[in-house]
Amino acid sequence: MTVTINEEYQEIREGVRALCAQYPDAYHRKVDEDRAYPEAYVEALTREGWMAALIPETYGGSGLGLTEASVIMEEINRSGGNSGACHGQMYNMNTLIRHGSEAQKRAYLPRIAAGELRLQSMAVTEPTTGTDTTKIKTTAVKKGDRYVINGQKVWISRVQHSDLMILLARTTPLADVKRKSDGLSIFLVDIREAMQSGMMVKPIANMVNHETNELFFDNLEIPEENLIGEEGMGFRYILTGLNAERALIAAECIGDGYWFTERVRTYVSEREVFGRPIGQNQGVQFPIAEAFIEIEAANLMRFDACRRYDAGLDCGTQANMAKYLAAKASWEAANACLQFHGGFGFATEYDVERKFRETRLYQVAPISTNLILSYIAEHVLNLPRSF
Repeated sequence: MTVTINEEYQEIREGVRALCAQYPDAYHRKVDEDRAYPEAYVEALTREGWMAALIPETYGGSGLGLTEASVIMEEINRSGGNSGACHGQMYNMNTLIRHGSEAQKRAYLPRIAAGELRLQSMAVTEPTTGTDTTKIKTTAVKKGDRYVINGQKVWISRVQHSDLMILLARTTPLADVKRKSDGLSIFLVDIREAMQSGMMVKPIANMVNHETNELFFDNLEIPEENLIGEEGMGFRYILTGLNAERALIAAECIGDGYWFTERVRTYVSEREVFGRPIGQNQGVQFPIAEAFIEIEAANLMRFDACRRYDAGLDCGTQANMAKYLAAKASWEAANACLQFHGGFGFATEYDVERKFRETRLYQVAPISTNLILSYIAEHVLNLPRSF
């Protein structure tokens, strides 16, 4: 199938596709059936250096930009995999690279690049605050040379398959700051140590085979050298990761969208009913064509967001719009793919229902479509704040 704007980064695309070809649909189907983590798959991606794409060469990585990282994530999903098992390392990496101290980068980045450590988890969301991040209640109180953490987090992914986690906590009470975004700080947490000394992990079963958890902190002590950047500046720092996350999620949705359109195009070209391929009917053609057009449009916005991010420019608007457009396009492609496979779309052996569930998540997470619309209304169109 001809794709109009994906001719760049062919070396990366071919490399990722070659690796993914070693893990065909049957592998991902079995992992999904077992509600397991694709350990061998993630290890292979790490071993071949794809998970170290954003780490500077000085620290053993490839020194690539978010643009290239997004192509890697896109190709994983386009090949039938699910980047949700490993994408945390990509967007968390930028928080450490851009705001971590030289000592922190030298201590962790080479080991992450070598596959000795995983930085797959970021703990921000809380049960009572959702996306109202400035109102989080988890606290970090300085006591001597340590911070003591108390509170709760929810929907924190890959904790059980990561070594390190970035944690956002309030170091100055909300009542004592001039701006509600002040007084938040980010820390690097050794997950195994934390689980032995004050952090409890409670898995959350969900409709997608995605490892996510609720976390409880009870006087968890973190060394002061694990503070990333300056105390109280964590909200600004965390945006580095969140904008990268939205651009990468957009790329994953684009990969899903291409997977769905490629699968359904092949199926409707071969499936014959009443003596003709069902793909000959415009009622079948038009939804597929419409989804493909929207995927291509979202792709352009994704590359614009990544370009701005890599250039050090503000990209919040572009990252949000890319995520919105790509999630919408992939969902429309998923619906068309399921619909035109008929009953076979619900059969696990066709993999459509698995990918259908996976891509539906991105209407809700990591930020809901309604909140993106609110952001654009307020910050781009200068409409009154709605909440």
